[in-house]
Amino acid sequence: MKRNLITLAVAMFAFNVTAGSDPHWGYSGKTGPQNWYNLSEANASCEGQNQSPIDLSGFVESTLSAIDFSYQAQGHEIINNGHTVQVNFETGSQIKLDQHQFNLVQYHFHSPSENHINGKSYPLEVHMVHADADGALAVVAVMFDEGAENEGLAKAWASLPKHAGDKHSLSTPVSAFDLLPKSQDYYRFNGSLTTPPCSEGVRWLVMKQPLTASKAQISSFQSTLHEPNNRPIQPLNARVVMQ
Repeated sequence: MKRNLITLAVAMFAFNVTAGSDPHWGYSGKTGPQNWYNLSEANASCEGQNQSPIDLSGFVESTLSAIDFSYQAQGHEIINNGHTVQVNFETGSQIKLDQHQFNLVQYHFHSPSENHINGKSYPLEVHMVHADADGALAVVAVMFDEGAENEGLAKAWASLPKHAGDKHSLSTPVSAFDLLPKSQDYYRFNGSLTTPPCSEGVRWLVMKQPLTASKAQISSFQSTLHEPNNRPIQPLNARVVMQ
């Protein structure tokens, strides 16, 4: 039962794997973010009060406990689902937060970044999606500036699927550790899925230190998707961003 809850929660976040299986939303035109709420009754949360992404600013000083990362090289396949490029993980990698465990299920990318920090947008952002035994989600987000080539990206994107619906096995499994900065200080806020159905109650953990990716790496991802895949910034409302 618990495994089913995890699978359901992650499916809500991770998009449909098969290109074209969910034609009801996109990032532009009549199916773009401004219309997600109207596309389906299931998307009612897209007009909620605790939506993501946000512009992280006005930080509240807090004693945030360290995130206990325990990642293994278990990223075994990479998928282009038409909305993003996503690396799926076998069971065995996790973080510990709030005195319980969240299992890493997948990571995926957005360009430009969905979240901003003090008004700054980044050319690339990775979301590492975790689920606990009850299906609650925690997302670790890392920003990328344009700069030196990123070795972690290079490992995964050696098999970058170029067409929607493509799925490749990774001959050498990858670890999410490769996409974490040396400093693991982070911002925290309560938010939502950044894609339909925009469900709220997601723990967002945004690393303060950005990584770099080369211009060629960023361009390769952008040309694969053919359009930006970032949801616009959402109102903060009564929420606080802790650091």
